[in-house]
Amino acid sequence: MRVLIVKTSSMGDVVHALPMVSDIARAFPRVRIDWAVEEAFADIPRLHPAVTRVVPVALRRWRQQLLTPATWRQMLDARRALRQTRYHTIIDCQGLVKSALVAWSARGPVTGFSFASAREPMAALFYRRKVTIDYWSMHAVDRNRRIGAAALGYPLDSEEQFCLRLRVAQMGAEDPLAGSRTVLLLTNASRSSKLWPDEHWSALEHALARQGMVSLLAWGSLAEQQASVQRAARMQSARVLPRSSVAQIAVLAAKASLVVGLDTGLTHLAAAVGAPTVGIFCDHDPADVGLRGSDHILSLGGASQVPAVADVLAAVERVQALAAPAH
Repeated sequence: MRVLIVKTSSMGDVVHALPMVSDIARAFPRVRIDWAVEEAFADIPRLHPAVTRVVPVALRRWRQQLLTPATWRQMLDARRALRQTRYHTIIDCQGLVKSALVAWSARGPVTGFSFASAREPMAALFYRRKVTIDYWSMHAVDRNRRIGAAALGYPLDSEEQFCLRLRVAQMGAEDPLAGSRTVLLLTNASRSSKLWPDEHWSALEHALARQGMVSLLAWGSLAEQQASVQRAARMQSARVLPRSSVAQIAVLAAKASLVVGLDTGLTHLAAAVGAPTVGIFCDHDPADVGLRGSDHILSLGGASQVPAVADVLAAVERVQALAAPAH
């Protein structure tokens, strides 16, 4: 049986679809699962042992260069890759018109959210089978698991599993501070409303440095690099990492003593690989998009509820206690 998952973006949403893949693989041990995803996030499904093939698409880039011949060639190449296989089921768990068009381009019946449940109701026009759920009443992980179970008819009778730890542990990556107690700080976000004040980051890093921990700041764009350098200049012993791939960040998170990050895809990925993680939420309710995956995670804050430094430090202490080996 061949199944195609369509979840193209954003990074956190892609991470939240991983437990659905685990469910499908558990229900159908011989299944072959392909995944269509934005090129920037292709490392994430590749980390899951049950994903057979990743089909990168570049919807964001193509939209900006729609009139160029190179863009049309790349779009045709992606369509050919999607149509290489006849799928038993195609699952669009994103519910947008753009993801529905990707799913419709492949060969096979498409399952997606109904008009009442899709984020963009017009997307439902492209689905053969439509699933109705109370979209806004549950966490993204649970929505994805529900649509997968409905599409393929298996029961949701087990706990969610991201299944990234083994493959990440097998990957090699340079450890910038081998032997040190390191904290990975994920201080950048795609929207300013998600940011935590720089003075808060500085106070947090100083407190962690007094515990003998060295903080590493990650970034993904030139603007984020510049912001990270400015933040590190106000810190005691922090270092700014070189530019790293998503897979490299996953490995660093798995090796770190602690991860503290904003409501971003990398923070959700850190929790999914099992890192002790504290998530700082400044414009979303953690009940809807909070961290999932690790046994030692905490999500703080919410819409217009900026967590205080003292609250984050208390959460760090709690997470460290949860992650400490039992004696």
